[in-house]
Amino acid sequence: MKKALATLALASLALGSAYAGCGKVVTNEGKLKSFDASTKAVVVVEGGKEVKLTLTPSSKGAEEAEGLVGKKVKVDSEHGKITSIAKA
Repeated sequence: MKKALATLALASLALGSAYAGCGKVVTNEGKLKSFDASTKAVVVVEGGKEVKLTLTPSSKGAEEAEGLVGKKVKVDSEHGKITSIAKA
């Protein structure tokens, strides 16, 4: 019985860690309201709602973000971290 419970516990832990990198990508399309270069924070207005996201060193198009302020953009992100940002 103890072996069965231990095996079940290990299996559930293994499955839990497999879902940690869920890979859910959220796409926001709207007007880029602001970009803060010091904190790498980006605010996109989509359907009247403001969405605050953060650029990372691996974000595609990050070098162009400052020039996109006031323009319509498409932003893909995972858990609030931008994977790509581009003019829509």
